Amino acid sequence: MPGARNHPYTTSLGAGNRFLPAAGLRVALEASLDGVPPQRAIVMCGSGVTACHALLALEHAGLPGARLYAGSWSEWCSDPARPVRSGASP
Repeated sequence: MPGARNHPYTTSLGAGNRFLPAAGLRVALEASLDGVPPQRAIVMCGSGVTACHALLALEHAGLPGARLYAGSWSEWCSDPARPVRSGASP
């Protein structure tokens, strides 16, 4: 999806599969946001399940306001008219 950035949900977890402390999590999430305010972020995943984890991580890190694209990649890619990019640059 053009403009998308990847932040695997497992990178938000520490020991015991619990969220990292809020301060450290915030640093990691801000790096993934790459200057985009959380209020303008729309999180997604393959099917919409782990995207909810990302929303909770953002809230835990003190970065509220992101929204969920529930259809996620599975909905996006079902329409061949939608743009798709791959590679390191969003």
